[in-house]
Amino acid sequence: MGKRCSEVEKAYAAGFLDADGAIMATIEKHREKKFGFRVRVIVKITQRDQKILNWFLKTFRVGKIRQNRTAHDWLIRDQKIVAEILGILMPYLKVKKFQAQKAIKILESSINSSKDLYRAANLADALSRHNVRSNGRRKNFMIMIKEHCSRND
Repeated sequence: MGKRCSEVEKAYAAGFLDADGAIMATIEKHREKKFGFRVRVIVKITQRDQKILNWFLKTFRVGKIRQNRTAHDWLIRDQKIVAEILGILMPYLKVKKFQAQKAIKILESSINSSKDLYRAANLADALSRHNVRSNGRRKNFMIMIKEHCSRND
């Protein structure tokens, strides 16, 4: 995946992520996880014309294309693949480099204690503050986790 891409293709893809993409972190309730939550990072590029997203699908051989109300999204949800894609594009990112760094920290962290979960929630909150479109619908993951977990966790 992406390893056969030329430097130009990697830079081109990073430009799309910088301009029309999003790196999002979310913490979701998950009953199979030890502390009742899982942390997910999602990479998304949005375009009205699906043709360019087909190029992403063909070039990187990962993700899927989903149609929303007014455009199409190339989405990557698999955490290993998200980490690989961010690693491949990181040297070329300008606008979203900070977000990619935070996302990689989230992906590299393991959650073995409630402190680890709080740390991940703080990183997710820091990442979401840099997503312009999430201003009106942003969740504060730290508050959500504190409300759910008891002091003894």
